[in-house]
Amino acid sequence: MKSNTKTKDIITINPTTGKELSAYQHMTDDVVKTTIEKSHDAFLDWKGQSFESRGKIIKAIGKELQERKSELAELMTNEMGKLLKQSEQEVDLCTTICNYSADQASEFLKNETRELQDGKKGIITYAPIGVIYGIQPWNYPSYQVIRYTITNLMAGNSILLKHAANVTGTAKLLESIFEAAGLPKHLFSVLLIDHDQSDLVVNHKLVRGITLTGSPKAGEIIGEKAGKALKKSVLELGSNDAYIVLDDADIELAVKTSVMGRIYNNGETCIAAKRFVVVEAVYETFKDEFVKAMKALKMGDPMASDTKLGPIAREDLRDTLHEQVQQSVEKGAKLLCGGEIPDGDGYFYPATVLEQVTPGQPAYDDELFGPVASLIKAKDEDDAMRIANDSRFGLGGGIFSKNEKHAIELAEKHFDTGMVFINAFGTAYPNMPFGGVKDSGFGREHGGYGMKEFVNIKSIMVG
Repeated sequence: MKSNTKTKDIITINPTTGKELSAYQHMTDDVVKTTIEKSHDAFLDWKGQSFESRGKIIKAIGKELQERKSELAELMTNEMGKLLKQSEQEVDLCTTICNYSADQASEFLKNETRELQDGKKGIITYAPIGVIYGIQPWNYPSYQVIRYTITNLMAGNSILLKHAANVTGTAKLLESIFEAAGLPKHLFSVLLIDHDQSDLVVNHKLVRGITLTGSPKAGEIIGEKAGKALKKSVLELGSNDAYIVLDDADIELAVKTSVMGRIYNNGETCIAAKRFVVVEAVYETFKDEFVKAMKALKMGDPMASDTKLGPIAREDLRDTLHEQVQQSVEKGAKLLCGGEIPDGDGYFYPATVLEQVTPGQPAYDDELFGPVASLIKAKDEDDAMRIANDSRFGLGGGIFSKNEKHAIELAEKHFDTGMVFINAFGTAYPNMPFGGVKDSGFGREHGGYGMKEFVNIKSIMVG
């Protein structure tokens, strides 16, 4: 059992400067168990509240997020290095999720009636199940939390959060925002715990569901633990999304959108555009303009309004990214720009473009979590779709074509991913399901589907 000590277990570092921000101490095992019990007790009351009552509090959370937008946005930027304006956009998305969930929950979770044999009646209800444990990553420090928390609170569940250590400050600030908005105590609890203690939470009898956003390796571990404990789980994992550029694409739009899709959030997005599969007819034109645009990006202080690319969130993550680039080059990829760690403070990595990317290279096979783009030449449309689907991942993808009807058909019938963007790039929409297939995980969030992941779909038959 962990005991209280004077040492600090968690140190947060500003990736822009490499300097320490704050220090935190892990909870003891006894505190963790008590927190779970209090979360369950809070659930027992909350589950009986109406959608209207829950919705008022959830909308108040959305309002409180706006009231403290500057504070929260600056903290996120300081803790993980995203551009300040993108941190502000993240807070706005969180408020939108609060409002959408509050307005729509009663419709998504309303009872359904069905006629049974012999004139009997069936009723389907969606009952909350209890304490939901979320293990969340650092790349969207507020959104990742809000995404699973708000929908599950509206469904009537209570929430535990184990956030990534490097954004612990954001987790604690969100906890205070929820409390200030009037959410009853213990319905949202931040757990400052290590991996061994996380196992304690997964196996606790009062915890009824586990949701993880993270790497495929983390998904394998948590999925196995949840399965062994017979707990429902949702896994939103990594990806290596392909964006196809067809011969009838608007190249200017494709280049502009592809650059944004690759470097948004400093390239640290599971659903970022990563592989750019371009048909031979327009490959050279796209390549020249894309490389030119990537080279022109200004890298620097994420607090500055003219900065386009901030630092990688942690030094070890930058080292991993650089190693993936080097290994890809060693295995035949050609470096068109970037690819060198700059001198100076902070964990910066330049916008980088690789071509001649083939199977067996990290740039083709794996997820590169940072501003590194892989250019792949395809013979034609069929070859481009083959390459796009030639991945163990299946989260998102994109198609650039002036023939929208044809692009929609390709997306619907041939793209083996959970999401497809046509002539656009986006991260998440509260009214559209979010999630993937294959090694990108299972389960869905948003669009009403997230509200039904952790409820008891109960059948009542009336004779």
